[in-house]
Formats: sequence, structure tokens, C-alpha cells
Amino acid sequence: MASFRDLLNQVRQEIREVEPADADARRGAATFLDVREADEHEQGALPEALHIPRGFLEVQVEGRIPDKSGLVVVYCAGGTRSAFAAKSLQDLGYTDVVSMAGGFNRWKDEGREWRTPKVLDADQRLRYQRHLLLPEVGEAGQQKLLDSKVLLLGAGGLGSPAAMYLAAAGVGTIGIVDMDVVDASNLQRQILHNLERVGDRKVDSAKKTLTAMNPDVNVVTHDVRIGADNILELFQGYDLVVDGTDNFPTRYLVNDASLITRTPVVHGSIFRFEGQVTVFNPYVGPCYRCLVPEPPPPELAPSCAEAGVLGVLCGIIGSLEAVEAVKMLLGLGEPLVGRLLAYDALAEEVRTFKVRRDPSCPVCSEDAGPIVVAEYDQYCMPHPTRRS
Repeated sequence: MASFRDLLNQVRQEIREVEPADADARRGAATFLDVREADEHEQGALPEALHIPRGFLEVQVEGRIPDKSGLVVVYCAGGTRSAFAAKSLQDLGYTDVVSMAGGFNRWKDEGREWRTPKVLDADQRLRYQRHLLLPEVGEAGQQKLLDSKVLLLGAGGLGSPAAMYLAAAGVGTIGIVDMDVVDASNLQRQILHNLERVGDRKVDSAKKTLTAMNPDVNVVTHDVRIGADNILELFQGYDLVVDGTDNFPTRYLVNDASLITRTPVVHGSIFRFEGQVTVFNPYVGPCYRCLVPEPPPPELAPSCAEAGVLGVLCGIIGSLEAVEAVKMLLGLGEPLVGRLLAYDALAEEVRTFKVRRDPSCPVCSEDAGPIVVAEYDQYCMPHPTRRS
């Protein structure tokens, strides 16, 4: 009967091993895979290493490392577990796998670069458990969300569900811009607020709701009117903007500031029983002016306050905005860049349209001149602070 040492020697004959110096030379070209237990990983790891405990390797690795042809450097504490892990990866079809001899202990003893990774505490592991089960998110993705900063324009119909789901997802900093107060007529769709807060500042009401939901989230309130004098400064402090405004002056202002600061904008709009969602990623996809070069006359663009809106429609479109925001922050899937999703609640129909950059766009085309951030109230509706 074979002993453990016999099995280890047999495995080492079937795999390739590299010294830490050779592994170090391959950083940037290889995926480093840490197969130690969570408590070992928390005490120190190679920079940018992917962590999958040995006991979960076969279950999770194909979702975490989909490319089976790329170089994978596996390491553990001393080189034993990584040898068996490398053999398992070969059995799963990975064609370029090596085990690092001596493991993390030798790497560290030789004075090579390592770090103490950020880790979730026990409460966070419980709160984000369903995210952690997703190979596309995992602990690294959740940490990225906690480090992210998202600015929401409006704490109204679209901003409410978007803010609540982003807070629940663990986006670490959520800024909210709104200069309005809570009104009883808001409560049909603006789920951040309640009857007890009628008359309160919307940003204050929003902060109470979000911090009660998730103490990890830092809610920054901006009780100001968005204008040419402050929009660039607002955008520069955030990774991404979620637009919940409902008027053209602000949308053009947001578009131009997005291009200048290169801040992606998740855009949503609603009207009666219909909604739209898209993502404006500066100089990657079209901008808002590519879609709507000129603002329509006021009589052709009534707001929700004038035309009405189905309350639950706000929840659907605002939630889709939150989905797109998370995808952009984590680099997941195919965000709606260059695509416009249109939802018809009465027909219960979703359609997606391709939209392209306008080669003659006055602000994002190659021949466009300098972008001047300016107010556009004179061209369309005169109430740029209104929210859905």
C-alpha cells in the first residue's frame, strides 16, 4: 500500500515545479493561485494572487480561471498541497501549470514582495455570502465593491432603488446629490423615504435608510443644485455616476462633465409606462449627445410630474441601473455600452437597440473642440433640480 510520501513523489513526477525566483520572473504573465486555507491567506500572500482553498479547488477553479491554456503558478505554504493542486488542474484540462517549490514560506524567506490582503470580517462574510458564492465576484470582487465610490444624481424614483441595491451590495461610498425635500407625493415610487420624513431633506432621509441597511456604506450627502460651477468637482471624487435625473438641461451637463472627467455614467429614464437604460462610457461608446444631439422643445418633453409615471416602473429601471453599475465596477459581463435597453411595462416587453458613436458628435468625436461645461436651461425645461 502506497504511503503519503509515495503519492507525493508520484505526483511530483507528473507535474512541473519552479523555484520562487523563476515564479517571480513570471509575474504579470501568469495567474498565481494560492491554495492555502483562509487563515493562512489572511496573514500574507503574493500580490494579486487568486485565492481558492485546496478543498474548494475543483469546484471553483473553472469559474475563477476560465482560460485553461494560460500559465498558472500554484503555491501553498511549503509546496506540498500545491503539488497535488497542480495535478488536479492538469486533470481538469489546464495545460500550463506549475507548482512553486517551497511555497509562500520560501518566497517570504527570500525577501520577495508580499502583502497582507484585505479580508472580510465575520459579519461581512455573512452579509455578502451570496456574492462570495459567485465565482465572478468572490471575496476579491466584494472588496472591490467596498472600495468603490458611486455618485447618484437624485434621491427620487430611480435613485431610490439604485441606491438601496448598491448599498445592499456593499458599495463602500455612495454620494447622493439632491436639493429637494420629501413630499407625500413622492412616496408612491421613491422608496428611500417614508411618511415620517415628509418635509426632511431628501439626502438626509436617504442617508438614514442606507446606513440602517448596511453599516459598511459611507453615505456622502450633497444637498446642492447640480450646476456648471460644481459638477466637475462632484464627478472627480467618484468612480461612476448613476443618473436619475428627468430633464434635458441636467443630462447635457452630466454628459459633458462625464467626458471631461472620463467618468462612466449609468443612465436611466422613465415616462409613464416606459423606461430606458444605457451606459455612457466616455470615448468607448456613444455619449448622450450622440443619441440626442439637440434638446427637444419643452412641449415634447414633459417631466414625470407633468405626465405621470407608474411607480413600480421606477423600481425596475432603477434596479437595472444598479445592475449596470455593479457590472461596470467589477468588469463583469457586457454592460449596456453602445446598447439601449427599452422596457414597456404595458406590453411587458424588453427590447435592446444598438447605438453607435456619432462621428460628427460636437463633444466626443475626433474632431470635436474643447468641451465647455455650461448651463442649458435656456434650451429646454427651466427646472434642472427636478427628479423622477
